[in-house]
Amino acid sequence: MVRDILENFAVFRDKKDLRYFDGTFGRGGHLRAVLANFPQVKAVVMDQDETAVKFGYENFRTEVESQQVRIIHGNFSEFQEHNLGSFDMMLLDLGVSSPQLDTADRGFSFNKDGPLDMRMNQTRGVTAEYILNTSSEQELNEMFKQYGEIHRPFRVVRAIVHDRKTKAWQSTKELAGLIERVDGWRHKGFHPATQYFMALRLRVNAELEVLEHTLPAMMQALNPGGRLAVISFHSLEDRIVKNIFRSDKEFGEQTHKRILLPTQEECDMNTRSRSAKLRVFERRVQDELGKF
Repeated sequence: MVRDILENFAVFRDKKDLRYFDGTFGRGGHLRAVLANFPQVKAVVMDQDETAVKFGYENFRTEVESQQVRIIHGNFSEFQEHNLGSFDMMLLDLGVSSPQLDTADRGFSFNKDGPLDMRMNQTRGVTAEYILNTSSEQELNEMFKQYGEIHRPFRVVRAIVHDRKTKAWQSTKELAGLIERVDGWRHKGFHPATQYFMALRLRVNAELEVLEHTLPAMMQALNPGGRLAVISFHSLEDRIVKNIFRSDKEFGEQTHKRILLPTQEECDMNTRSRSAKLRVFERRVQDELGKF
């Protein structure tokens, strides 16, 4: 959806003191596109994944050394702590990156055998393994209902609690196998473990809570006329983004009434983009005196 993002940012093409913030740097795909289309831009990017930060320093060395790009290790919820000022263009690309999914040791994928970690930032926080092995049956049921939107997780949860009495949960493949065995394949092409793994990941990283808390602060960090683009990948995230973007129309509003979706070409090139949804918020220009 890079094309849609660039089209929404095109209004700043001739702005001299242009500033860009990316709270989910990943492997720098969006930053690279922004630098190519806005050569005058000064950028600040953040990522809580140490491997992403290391990748950034290795692959954007020239831009970092020239101080065109600043890379910060941390969750985007911490951006205010760094006194970064205001921005014209801001971006969040939520969810798990392809490198994270493809690395078995991170524990995000049920297609690869790895430890039940699932932390975006592996230097802090509890793991999925800890949650599975210490939460009560009621807590697990509530988690899978709330974060996975699973209406009846009871049989799977009962099996998780039963099996951990003899052996603690440690393996992604073992967990996926249990879910597949207990729940079965209800929808062709949709692995029964998908929603369970998503729920665990959201819980481990407090992703929804972070988004709900931080998005209003990011909107406040926009310059008058500035734009904030958010890519989400499931209904829980999109609902939060939609409601917050619509919360104060005097402050600003979405640039499009409907969500922007990936083209068929984009889906063919990257099947993981099929569920992507893009919303773009624009702060009103007349808010020059910071009245809101």
